[in-house]
Amino acid sequence: MFNKKKPNLEIIQNLKNYFIKKYQIPESTILSIAELNCHEPDCPPTETVITARSIDGTTKNWKIHKPIEEISEKDVKDLENNNH
Repeated sequence: MFNKKKPNLEIIQNLKNYFIKKYQIPESTILSIAELNCHEPDCPPTETVITARSIDGTTKNWKIHKPIEEISEKDVKDLENNNH
């Protein structure tokens, strides 16, 4: 019934490492990554949302309009030029 693919843990860890390196995210911050599929008009078919939850309760979100497996370090670096 549900044919959901399993996430590639190595790719997810690499993506987390890109964010930790670029934004100097401390170890105490929880970094979560979610891949969302949208079936509505004017919405990217797949979007990855990266959320950093700091120990003080603040959060920061970044969105990349690609599936997790297609995101490169360059995509993370390019976020600097966009609103996130």
